[in-house]
Amino acid sequence: MTGDPFSTPAAGEQSYLERLPAPALRELVSSVWVQQVGRDTAPYVHRRIPNGAVELVCRVGSTPQVIGPLTEPLVEVLQPGTTIVGLRFVPGAFPVVAGQPASEVVGLALDAEELWGRSAAALGEAVGAADSPQEALAAAQLHVHELAGRGQRPDPLVSKMVRGLMPWRTVDVTSLRASLHISETQLRRRCHTAVGLAPKALHRMLRFQGFLALVQQAITQGRSATIDGLGLLALRAGYADQSHLTRECVRLTGVSPRVFIAETQRACACGHDHSASFAPVLRAETGTRPTRA
Repeated sequence: MTGDPFSTPAAGEQSYLERLPAPALRELVSSVWVQQVGRDTAPYVHRRIPNGAVELVCRVGSTPQVIGPLTEPLVEVLQPGTTIVGLRFVPGAFPVVAGQPASEVVGLALDAEELWGRSAAALGEAVGAADSPQEALAAAQLHVHELAGRGQRPDPLVSKMVRGLMPWRTVDVTSLRASLHISETQLRRRCHTAVGLAPKALHRMLRFQGFLALVQQAITQGRSATIDGLGLLALRAGYADQSHLTRECVRLTGVSPRVFIAETQRACACGHDHSASFAPVLRAETGTRPTRA
């Protein structure tokens, strides 16, 4: 089972190539990726930031892991020779493949065997025996497809909520809740079960993904993300002002916007492709105006 094709990584110290998943998984999975660190380079410091999603991470030679929705940044050091394949679930889709609420894995990095038993162990073996990263990724997607065949579809109201909370689609949760015709308590309960987070927390994380999409767009175009000033970038991403962006960036990444942008520039300008995640987000910037109550 494959999705969009992967090209050969550009020569360099490390690479991260992201693609859309196989068509059969696109209701559940937003993107899949291959990450590689060269054998003859220094260890690579990788910063994971909260994005509202659960991820299945398969490091070649190790037991697959499930990383629950993060509430704070997670910094990992990837050793030379590391190859990882993984997939990111659409927020709200995890209960379909896990058979349990996403709230039970918030902030955790679990061995996948704790959730799926022997089938997860078999996945680890298949990833380790694969002849290529793409073959390993196909094994991971097949595993998720088989799990999804046993479950239900995602909560439709939560799916609608998640779409509404994507960058540039709504001003706040209150506006969206009114359009969904559901009480605050009910929306919070269903979001907590399906996503693992409160709607407002999810909204903050998704708004930051919009900011990150703008940064990635600038990197792809070979220009500085802050060429027009950090304040204007903050406004474009939906923040009240630069101070608002700074508070959220420190909360979600652990560093200031300028440090985060510089760090992202260094890492992503030499062999990273995040287009599968950020191209759809950027289309919403011009295609949809925020709605207000």
